[in-house]
Amino acid sequence: MCGICGIAALAAGDTPALEPILQRMIRVMHHRGPDDQGIYLDRATGLGMTRLSIIDLPTGHQPMANEDGTIWTVFNGEIYNYRSLRADLVQQGHTFATASDTEAIVHAYEAYGEDCVSHFNGMFAFALWDAPRQRLLLARDRLGIKPLYYGLHGSQLIFGSELKALLAHPGIPRTLDLVALDQFLTLEYIPSPRTIFQGLHKLPPGHLLVLEAGQHRVTQYWDVRLQPVPESEDECVEALRSLLQDAVRLQMVSDVPLGAFLSGGIDSSTVVALMSQVAIQPVRTFSIGFEDRTYNELPYARAVAAHFDTVHTEAFLEPDISALVEQLVPHLDEPFADFSVFPTYLVSQLARQQVKVVLSGDGGDEVFGGYDTYVAQNLALVYGRLPAAVRRDLMPAVMSRIAPRPEKKGVVNKAKRFVEGAALPAALQHTRWMTFMSPRDKAALYQPGLQAALDGATPQAVLEGYFQRLAHAEPLAQQQYVDLKTYLVDDILVKVDRMSMAHSLEARVPLLDHRIVEFALSLPTSMKLRRGRTKVILRRAMAGLLPPEVLQRPKQGFSIPLKHWLGGPLYPLMVDLLSPASVRRRGLFQPGCVQGWMQEHLQGKANHSHRLWALMVLELWQRQTMDP
Repeated sequence: MCGICGIAALAAGDTPALEPILQRMIRVMHHRGPDDQGIYLDRATGLGMTRLSIIDLPTGHQPMANEDGTIWTVFNGEIYNYRSLRADLVQQGHTFATASDTEAIVHAYEAYGEDCVSHFNGMFAFALWDAPRQRLLLARDRLGIKPLYYGLHGSQLIFGSELKALLAHPGIPRTLDLVALDQFLTLEYIPSPRTIFQGLHKLPPGHLLVLEAGQHRVTQYWDVRLQPVPESEDECVEALRSLLQDAVRLQMVSDVPLGAFLSGGIDSSTVVALMSQVAIQPVRTFSIGFEDRTYNELPYARAVAAHFDTVHTEAFLEPDISALVEQLVPHLDEPFADFSVFPTYLVSQLARQQVKVVLSGDGGDEVFGGYDTYVAQNLALVYGRLPAAVRRDLMPAVMSRIAPRPEKKGVVNKAKRFVEGAALPAALQHTRWMTFMSPRDKAALYQPGLQAALDGATPQAVLEGYFQRLAHAEPLAQQQYVDLKTYLVDDILVKVDRMSMAHSLEARVPLLDHRIVEFALSLPTSMKLRRGRTKVILRRAMAGLLPPEVLQRPKQGFSIPLKHWLGGPLYPLMVDLLSPASVRRRGLFQPGCVQGWMQEHLQGKANHSHRLWALMVLELWQRQTMDP
């Protein structure tokens, strides 16, 4: 695991000295790789990296080259099938100087060109410089597990593992992209390929960027391919179990200590169970708990740890987290409002005290149909028969008069959220319950200048575009596909990557092996969602291996009681960040609307925690990143 960066000339001519700029770019990503660093320079092109040593500790130094030093690469991630790939390449006549998976990339490029990426099973973002052709190749793994950003500045293309690396380049301007800002406030994250800055982009998952002869092109090399699956559910269960076992086996390759995150849910428990089948020694597991019992999953995590006799370590997230907020925001680089960054950060900190690599159950909800939003969409098909005026006006008005309950979910809270989402356009399907600011909210919040600058652009257009791509599939497969392309890559995986790398910890996600993803999305809906029960086939595949209480429990979600903390330990921070003076100074929002939401929330009339937290994060990010 590493942080990578680089600069390449778009055209011949005078260029600034690259090495001091690359050193600055590397320095701001030191947390991603404190073990080693390196730079390669070739006239107007330079590659840089900072390394977290996981495989081939003695000889895995980067940048790494082929036999004659004509092709160089810097690489962030892991190629899990590198041993079999290496054997194939040796048979073709390639000579290896190291035992590193990094070297497999340069030789695979020699053998297969740009198509080398289709031979990799792994999580990766890499840059490869082909000196004879003066060609730069950037690549990102199929699901977007590892990040990669790029931008054009004058006669240069600049790239890096984090936005802060690009901002370390002295010529990169910091200009807000207001469309991206609107996307953030709606979804709590910014979908690819936008970032919060104009002119800086995320390389989308499953894509390549090639720079050659002064021109760059971005092309897609992979997308989910639906495939024929056995008609028998029993055969599908066996096939899935085999894929899961192989993915976990591959991802346990490491030359350093390895463990697992364990929430007590079925996804992380599945990973721990399969690790226990392969591991020579007891698996090390790590969990975070809360004092509020409706948020606390430690009893389930303890049950799984005891069942598999793991070496288990746990800690509690204390509600006094004001100082932690200011530590986390710089790691995220752009506004990001998912509450679960806190437990993810702290469980990563906990794990790093004992191991350097963890396996995580992230991705299971998208792959196996685990979200409540999928269930809500089925219910909405019935609810949608009500007159539009009832759904969009009457029912929201009625539910707004019912105060939210203090527990995490519960019937009242679920009903309020359902009615709120169901008032949005039906074309959004399940994503109606994954949006946190409606057009009505924005009309009250946005200053006229911000509304005008958006010029009709809507975050929903991004989601609708992905729905159309898989229009031929069953509705649930469509919904899973949309989540894979948006929420998973730009929320869940961003959270896991940044919070783990903040502690120089590598996090692997075996449930996102692309073979599992394609197989699961190809299954009929009845094998994933049945009579309101989610993850049907995963539960069957793990029956007899996981404790019954884990197999039967509904999804809880890895969240925190932020709605309570805003009226307690986070109240001073909220009042400071969202004061009328602070809001007015930015010129984006109506101070009166923000104050109204704060009062309603504190009085228990409404749960505005998502809206208020997004605005708090945005203001803190602006103070840390945009202000002089």
